[in-house]
Amino acid sequence: MKFEGTDAYVATDDLTVAVNAAVTLERPLLVKGEPGTGKTELARQVASALGLRMIEWNIKSTTKAQQGLYEYDAVSRLRDSQLGEERVHDVSNYIKKGKLWEAFDADEKVVLLIDEIDKADIEFPNDLLQELDKMEFHVYETGETIRTKHRPIMIITSNNEKELPDAFLRRCFFHYIRFPEPEVMKQIVEVHHPNIKEKLLTTALTQFYEVRDTAGLKKKPSTSEVLDWLKLLLAEDLTPEDLRRDGPNALPKLHGALLKNEQDVHLFERLAFMARSKRQ
Repeated sequence: MKFEGTDAYVATDDLTVAVNAAVTLERPLLVKGEPGTGKTELARQVASALGLRMIEWNIKSTTKAQQGLYEYDAVSRLRDSQLGEERVHDVSNYIKKGKLWEAFDADEKVVLLIDEIDKADIEFPNDLLQELDKMEFHVYETGETIRTKHRPIMIITSNNEKELPDAFLRRCFFHYIRFPEPEVMKQIVEVHHPNIKEKLLTTALTQFYEVRDTAGLKKKPSTSEVLDWLKLLLAEDLTPEDLRRDGPNALPKLHGALLKNEQDVHLFERLAFMARSKRQ
């Protein structure tokens, strides 16, 4: 069971090595990188390439580790007991299975994505240590133990918003997705926009990397944002000449796809003003 990338996802050699190493070791693959570099999409493409079903657990700031196992609805059971409902005698009627339970209980091997784990409380990763180690957990209300039938391929993503505990990191195979170099970015763009003209692509990517490299930028545009920008350029049927800016630091055309806060827009406006002042 080897992952080699897909037609819809350009995977670098080091990324495919990391995926296959995690599969071989049967350890979770912890993937970090800038937002928009394809961490979540990686899990979908691994599932697609290997012909496996994917189970997705999207983490929020309020998510607790227990929710990934199961939740017991004691309030509903109390209400049903007061109403004399027959189902109240079976406690399993009040247990909602979580995504980990679903993955452990699957009759086939699955890909389990735990997306943006760093959004949760710092204790969240620590609360999953035993489940990651033993691939089992106990349901106290029913007395049963849920064990994995087929160890899932587990991919965990992080945007590096919080440091993860050492004990958690020891249980993972780690990979950092570096921001793509221009040549790799060209391959990524050609997957999504196969008919884009070479000159437009070269001009647009040159401008994109100039924007990313601008000193003082609060949020650098990501891979997903350059793809959106190029989609707009193609929709507007712009040419390389249309992308020419008024001075080296002027705002790029349709900059709202690349610059996502007012500080960065003002930065480019100031740089453009300074460039014009020097020429006068």
